[in-house]
Amino acid sequence: MRIFQTTAALILALSAGALQAQTKTYVVDKSHSEVGFQVRHMVGKVRGRFTDFGGQVVGDLAKPETASVEFNIKTASINTDNENRDGHLRNADFFDATKYPEITFKSEKVVAKGKDEYEVHGPLTMHGVTKPVVLPVKVTGTGKGRKGDLVGLEVVTILNRKDYGIVYNSVLDTGGLALGEDVTININLEAETAAPPAK
Repeated sequence: MRIFQTTAALILALSAGALQAQTKTYVVDKSHSEVGFQVRHMVGKVRGRFTDFGGQVVGDLAKPETASVEFNIKTASINTDNENRDGHLRNADFFDATKYPEITFKSEKVVAKGKDEYEVHGPLTMHGVTKPVVLPVKVTGTGKGRKGDLVGLEVVTILNRKDYGIVYNSVLDTGGLALGEDVTININLEAETAAPPAK
């Protein structure tokens, strides 16, 4: 019996070690990532981006459904290549960046939808409002980087800004509204594991 117990304990220990070895933390590399958006403005579209963001994916790439995702964006980092407009977007009419400095997302569930395609469920908090969302995530590739393992991720989705209390608009001379409500979000991320400790 003692031999059986010892063997069972050894198997459990080896299994736990193997599981831990497969579970890795991939940290977003800002220098190889982008967070962009576009929204209708009058008869055209305005495109912009956020330059300060971060996040991580924790899990086993062989079992993506078990992964967890966290991501945050600094609202003051918005950039549309127009200083006056960016200042307006940071103030209380839009993001109110001083009062609400971050947009955050934390996954609660990952569901496989096809080859390298997943739905990531979780709460998104923006402008002081938290709502459940389902983000379509595509794994664009994996590989080896200078520090560790790499994974590429892409998210393309549409959010209604009014759902998050960002309701500012102006009326055109023709009677229409200057700004659209739907905002197309395009996120491309490269994330890498840390280098293994030196032996």
